[in-house]
Amino acid sequence: MGESTDAGRRDWFVIEPESGFSSLRLEELWAYRELLGFFAWRDLSVRYKQSALGILLALLTPLMTVVIFSVIFGQLAGIGSDRVPYPLFCYVGLLPWLFLSQSVQRATLSMVAERNLLTKVYFPRLIVPISSTLAPLVDLAIASSILVVMMAWYGVIPNPHALYLVPLCLVWVWLVAVGVGALLSALNVYFRDVGQMIPFLIQVWMYASPVVYSARLLPERLRWVYALNPMVGVIPWLRFALLSHAKPPGFSTAISLSVSLGLVAIGIACFARMERSFADVV
Repeated sequence: MGESTDAGRRDWFVIEPESGFSSLRLEELWAYRELLGFFAWRDLSVRYKQSALGILLALLTPLMTVVIFSVIFGQLAGIGSDRVPYPLFCYVGLLPWLFLSQSVQRATLSMVAERNLLTKVYFPRLIVPISSTLAPLVDLAIASSILVVMMAWYGVIPNPHALYLVPLCLVWVWLVAVGVGALLSALNVYFRDVGQMIPFLIQVWMYASPVVYSARLLPERLRWVYALNPMVGVIPWLRFALLSHAKPPGFSTAISLSVSLGLVAIGIACFARMERSFADVV
């Protein structure tokens, strides 16, 4: 007597989408690494397969750009390059910038471009913008061959620290591209005019970066504000490694690096928050 029964009790389970970084399941990126490689290889194939201008464009784009910049900023405007030949000074700054701009533009449009796949098959969505940042690495490698020729022509010998500084700088700018690209690709799913604004924003960002001029031209009191731009950290360190240029200040480097890591965290977190409804919106 008095025994209770659970016959009428019902168990309820509430299924909710994960939020934050946990929804990304970052460990799945490694599990799906072959898919990541496939996306990157497909982008390369589209760009270079049966294309007579693919490699030529990768060479001519930075070369013609540095010629124009050398005439306008180096000769007409008389912008100094701290005893480094201006074409070489400009080219070292231009290479990481072209990689960043190409990566961000491709990543921004990547989620919308893959709309059919997103609505049919499950895979870690972050793979899409990340893969868009890998293909421009080939363009960077091709364009770097001109840098080798230029350094030999001007008789410039790299800094002994270049063996590890150059790879670190490349990882740095790649992380910035991933963070910014992930954020903008997610926003572009909801607001398609984001993709239309990117060329203008990239242009403004370039002139706000020390591509055609030295960061040391700015007044000392403003350099910490200028260092909020991640490229203010990357480009001077590349010039230091390759051209034995002046060593960048540690304070501005710390600011640029902190902002870069913050962009990566914010970009991935926002992507994780918004990706739950990508299939419904895209």
